[in-house]
Formats: sequence, structure tokens, C-alpha cells
Amino acid sequence: MMRGGVSTIKVLEHLKLLALFHEFESHIKRYHVNLDSVLSSRDLFPDLLSNFSILPDPPPCSESRSRFSCLIVTVAGVFVSLLYLLYVFAVPQLLRFRFRLDLSPYDLGLYGFGPSRSYVSFEYESPMVEITEWGSGCDPRYTFLAPRGDSVVHPGPVILDADGELVWMKYNWDTTQDFKVQRYNGADYLTYWEGTEVESRGYGSWYMLDSTYTQKYQISPVGNFGGGDLHEFHITEQGTALVTVYDPVPADLTSIGGPELGWILDGIFQEIDIETGELLFEWRASKHYPVNSTYEALKAAGKDKSNAFDFYHINSVDKDDHGNYIVSARHLHTVSYIDHVTGAVLWTLGGKLNEFTDLSDGQATNFAWQHDARWHVNNTVTLFDNAAHSNNDPDSESRGVVIQLDISGRTAELLAEYYHPQQMRAVSQGNVQILDESGRTLVGWGHSAAFTEYTADGGLLCDVHFGASAFFTFGRVVSYRAFKGTWVGRPQTIPDAAVMGDHVYVSWNGATEVVAWRLEVWDTHNVEDSTFDIVAQFEKTGFETEVEVPEELGSPLFRLAAMDAEGNVLGYTEVLQKDQGVDVDELLDLHNWIVAAAFIVSVGGLLLGLYQCCGCCRVLHRCRRRPNEYQLVAFGDNDEQSSV
Repeated sequence: MMRGGVSTIKVLEHLKLLALFHEFESHIKRYHVNLDSVLSSRDLFPDLLSNFSILPDPPPCSESRSRFSCLIVTVAGVFVSLLYLLYVFAVPQLLRFRFRLDLSPYDLGLYGFGPSRSYVSFEYESPMVEITEWGSGCDPRYTFLAPRGDSVVHPGPVILDADGELVWMKYNWDTTQDFKVQRYNGADYLTYWEGTEVESRGYGSWYMLDSTYTQKYQISPVGNFGGGDLHEFHITEQGTALVTVYDPVPADLTSIGGPELGWILDGIFQEIDIETGELLFEWRASKHYPVNSTYEALKAAGKDKSNAFDFYHINSVDKDDHGNYIVSARHLHTVSYIDHVTGAVLWTLGGKLNEFTDLSDGQATNFAWQHDARWHVNNTVTLFDNAAHSNNDPDSESRGVVIQLDISGRTAELLAEYYHPQQMRAVSQGNVQILDESGRTLVGWGHSAAFTEYTADGGLLCDVHFGASAFFTFGRVVSYRAFKGTWVGRPQTIPDAAVMGDHVYVSWNGATEVVAWRLEVWDTHNVEDSTFDIVAQFEKTGFETEVEVPEELGSPLFRLAAMDAEGNVLGYTEVLQKDQGVDVDELLDLHNWIVAAAFIVSVGGLLLGLYQCCGCCRVLHRCRRRPNEYQLVAFGDNDEQSSV
């Protein structure tokens, strides 16, 4: 035995294998097989080739242990990476779900994030709502919404009745906000903003539609602003319009850690004469409030004009009996009272510059990120307290509030607050509306697709959802505000109708006075006079009414008349034709049969050709993969050789 070298037995084994190899080579050459190519395929002769290694191989157990260790490290790394990705991306989304044990199938999203209803006679889909009632139930007046979001099929202004049935809708390509009914010059108008939304502000115009749904006014801000903002369009008792505008202007941002020459979005409101478009009053926040009074984080904003810092964020303007203005600033957490002559700030409620002593342990002045501040009699203010700015904020509930102010004594007291039974957390938008003298109040939850009615002291009366509440934090369905009001619509269009089999479906978008549909058949005896005979009358049911056409009409031609409560005809559909079933002449038409046969032959030939082509491809594929006809034949050592 040689120390540090190769053993004698090992050398003899190699010599024996070398002889076997020469014998094996002769067999290989007999079949014209290249030895080098054989040797290059080490997996054919692993045992043989491994013996040609003069140096000893590493122990098999240590190699297996090394591979197992690498596998463990790899699996652990993948597992940790997956956990990190779940923590960064999935967990925050899961925490946004609002699952509760008391949620209905509607709220759990079983009908979709934003359930909608389609019609036979009407081309658009409207929201399908879920209504929960207590006590006296829902206010019987119409609801005015402007649903939008990724789960809204046809966004735009919508009117619903107390049962959630569609009354009127308009499909707008651009964003629609702040839809409601307002009175101007003794008449009711539908008003809304429409335009392009950029982040949390807009560039567009305000529109006013009369009772026939005809646009009568389009209002734009006075000045070179590029468009009006989405947050406010309020018609005063004096017949003027209060509107909001956002304007990027240079500003010193050093007080909040920004550049000395920075940019802010200045909050502006204007009062405009609707008839003439004349500017009556204009006010700018930057002239009265310092930038460091904001609660909004600067982050990367304010460095240039295109990314100006929104320090104020004006979102509502109202006017009192003295002609002064009530202004809500979301990012300052303030409600301000502005002099209508000088523009001076007469007082500030809430925020860093609050001037009022809170008589309700902070509950009257601690509102945050609020919307829709409105002035009422006896020096009361209503507003929607969002309480949260984003889903990353600490848990806090949104609410509607009524605040009593003592202006001279500078005190504020909370009179009422309205919470949602599902602990709503609306991070944006929202409003509060006093519905009647009893104090009945409606709260629109803005970013959350719901509106709720309360008694004056906060008792629940009616809760309506137009989106699945488990997913409210995702903002799949939202409406900037929600309102109740009266409305009489008399569209200039004719009713829509569609015949399907022995039924006809009829609707009239926006017609509020229809109570019944009268079926009238064409009088075949007076074809030239186009007279119709009355057959039957059917009660209007919801937005679209389904009417069964009698089998014996006497004529295939008929129409439907819209009737009001006094029996007056409001309008007629087009002349409709009863479905005649299968046309025998068309069925027996030879040309139709020839066309059908040609179509079948063409499609069949195409499919057959594709099948043949695929068959050829498979044959070629097999040919390419056919192994060499000369196979290496493995032969083992005989018993005598193996015993050496």
C-alpha cells in the first residue's frame, strides 16, 4: 500500500477496465459510431466513466448533505420573500375589507361591487340599491346622486324614487359631481358640474337643466383659470351662483419645510350673476390664511406649478341672510365666516386658528377633513365630519354634525351627531342636508356608496346602499353628495318601447307624472285616418313596465299611451308591431337554404383543413424525434470477469 498515492488494487482495476474499454471500442467502430460522441454523453456510462478518475471521488454522503442544505436555504429564502410581498401588498388590502357578521348578501358583494339593473326598452344600466328602514321609513321624495367609479357601468346624474326605482339618468362621458335640484327665478333646475377630474380638483363647467331636461345655462368661472372646480355650485336666494376655483400661484413654503419659491393651489370662490356671467365677488384663501395653518403634509408637492401644494382645499361655500359667506377648508379643518364687502375673515371655527370655546368637550370643534358646511337659522351650522383623510389614518368614524354657535360669546356646542350603524369611515366627499322643519336629516357618505336618514336627535329612519359596503374603502362606487328633493320632469322625447314575443316593455326616461300605460290597436277599417282603438290600460310598475299583448288584437300594429293621474295622455310610443312568429315564406325560401348549406360546407371544410394540417404537423414532429436506427447495446461483464 502506498502512502499518499494510489493503491495497487486500484491500479489493477484500472488496467482491467482499460482492456474492457478497448474491446468496447471495437464494437463501437463495427457500427460506425463515433467514440467521442459516446463519451460526451456521460449519462450513458456513468459507472464506467467514473472509474477513470484516478483521484478518489468525494464521499456521496457529504455531496447529498450539501445539496440538501442548499435546498433548505433556497426554500427559506423563497418563503421569506413571499411573506414580505404579502405583508407589503396583500395585508394592507385585506385590512381595507369591512366584513361584518350582519352584512347582507348585497353588502358582501354577491351582486357585484356596484350592482346595476338593465332594461329591455332603455339602453343604460341604473344603480340597484338596497334599502333598510326603521320607524317612519324613507322620505318619499326623489333622491339625486351622481354615481361614479370603476364598478359603475354608466356614470352620470341619476334620480331615484323612494323605492330605489330609476326616474331619470344621463350617461356622461366626463365626470359628474354635485348633482341636485335648485331653484332659480321661481323654477326648479337640475344642476351639476361636469368636466375632467385631476387628483382632488376639477376643470369643467356647471350646468342647469329645466324640467324638459334641456340645458338652459352653462356657467364658467370668470378669469383665465382653464375651468371651474367640482366642489361647489350653489344658487343663492338672490339668484347668483357661488362656485369654487383652484389656481396655482407662487408662494413661500419655508414655514412647512418647502422651498422659498414654491407653488400652492390657491382656494378661490366666486359669486357670479347667472344671467350675465358678471363677476360679483371673488375671494382668495392665500390672502387671509398662512400656509403653515394646514394639516396636509407637504411631501414632494410645491416644487413646481404642475405639482402645486394644496394647502387649503376649499370644498363648500354658503351665504347667510347678511350676505356674508360660510367657507369650508378641508385641509385647514376650519369653517370660516367671510365679510361680503372686504373679504376679511370675521371668525374661524376649528383647526389651528379656532376662535371658539367648545362647550361639548371638544366634540363641536374637533372635526377634521370636513365637507359641506351650511348655515341655518338660529346660528346653527351643519357639516360632514370625515374624520379621516386616507385609509392609513388611525381608526375614526365619520359623522354628520349640527353645531350651535354663539357668535358674540365665541362658543360652540354640539346639538346632534349622526353615525352610521356600520361605523362608516368616509375618507373623502360627503354632505349633510336638513330635510324638513322637524329636523329630519340626510347624510350622504361620499366615498362610501350610501346615504342615511335620521330623526333630529339621531334616530335611524332609512339607510340606502348603492354599492357593496364590505368594499367601501376601495372606492369602487362613490357619489360626491346625495340629496332629497321634489321634481317634475316632462321630457321632450317620446316613450321607449320594445316588443319581445307576446310582451312589450315600455319606459320613459325622466317622465315623473306617468301612472299608467294604455294599449291602443290600429283600426284596420280606417287605415288612411290612422285611428287607434283602446284595448286595455295597465298600471305603471317601476321605471319599466312589462305589458302582455293580448292574443286577439285584431291588428298586428299597436302603440302605448302614457297616462297621468287625471287620465290625460302625456305621450305615445312609436307604432309597434306584434311578433308574428315564424315566417313560413322566408323559411321555405330556396335562397336561404342555399346560403345556409354554403356556410356549413365552408365552416366544415375549414375545420377539416385545420385538422389535416395539425395531423401533418404531428407526423413531422415524430419524424424529427425518430432515434438513430443503430442502437448501442449494453453488455455486462461475465461472472469470471466480475470476480477478478
